Amino acid sequence: MERSYEGGCHCGRVRFRVTADLSRVTECNCSVCNKKGFLHLIVAPEAFELISGKDALTTYRFNTGVAQHTFCATCGIHPFYVPRSDPDKVDVNVRCLDGVDVAALTIGHFDGRNWEDAMTGRVPWR
Repeated sequence: MERSYEGGCHCGRVRFRVTADLSRVTECNCSVCNKKGFLHLIVAPEAFELISGKDALTTYRFNTGVAQHTFCATCGIHPFYVPRSDPDKVDVNVRCLDGVDVAALTIGHFDGRNWEDAMTGRVPWR
């Protein structure tokens, strides 16, 4: 069921609101997602609102440079980013949503270590 959630980084400088259904949360095993512990929730830009902290965000790019991995320059937390798979969308880190019990979610899995091959198959968030 779709509903509105608020979330943010650890220090509180970055705050956002997202309207989404948590039934398509995905875990990726690629090198960066695995190290960050990112739980993906990809939404359309109109379902996402940055409330505060635009000036606190820093962006990291690697490999193809398409993904824009944003993080708080103060605390280092990655609350959301623009994903390589869907560069016209926003990928929210479910672990950064206020009051969400991650253990209660059914989480899909994506083989990001083999990204190109995995994208040709069933993609859990689509």
